[in-house]
Amino acid sequence: MCNIPLLNNNGYLPVNETFYAFQGEGSYIGTAAYFIRLFGCPVKCSWCDSPDSWSSSPDNKSYVNTDVNLLADNACKSGAKIVVITGGEPAIYNLTNLTLALKAKGLRVHIETCGAFSVQGHFDWITVSPKWLMLPLPVNLQKANELKLIVENETSIEKWWEFLASVFTTHQLPDIWLQPEYNALEKKRDLLNIITQAVKDYPARYKAGIQLHKIYCCDELDKS
Repeated sequence: MCNIPLLNNNGYLPVNETFYAFQGEGSYIGTAAYFIRLFGCPVKCSWCDSPDSWSSSPDNKSYVNTDVNLLADNACKSGAKIVVITGGEPAIYNLTNLTLALKAKGLRVHIETCGAFSVQGHFDWITVSPKWLMLPLPVNLQKANELKLIVENETSIEKWWEFLASVFTTHQLPDIWLQPEYNALEKKRDLLNIITQAVKDYPARYKAGIQLHKIYCCDELDKS
């Protein structure tokens, strides 16, 4: 389907990188996917594995303004069936033109966002990973197909549940993945025990998650 004419628009987005790999997290873990990592993030989590997508200098430009039609064409040519738009924080941009261009190629479109900004575009799957630095909008939580909670310490899960319970009073809960804060290696056994207990106590609410790509690709991540 790569020869389908692309939408006639002049939309450009700042792209930090694109690559064809596999989804390392959540419900689609292990599934082949083409990633479009957009530049720019106002949240800047301390554990982020792509901090070069936050900001740049004149001597070290970390993005290329790219036509959404070209992005869609490259995604299609990769052979991927799923495209994941990530960042940085991709929802700081209006993604309508990009998502329409991807869908014109017959591609399934996913987004990974903190949920703090209005999600503009046409998506088949929305992953919200909420952050305390910029809390998610309730409407985004209610649209989410899955939530990804980063477990930093023994109070993380309880604190997030108190927040989420106030949002999902009349909405069905999406899948909630509990993932250990990867950089806290000195606490990894404690975090594993905390997550294990939460999944055992609330099997209908939580699932234990991991960042599989960090295990497989640690050498590459060390370069970021």
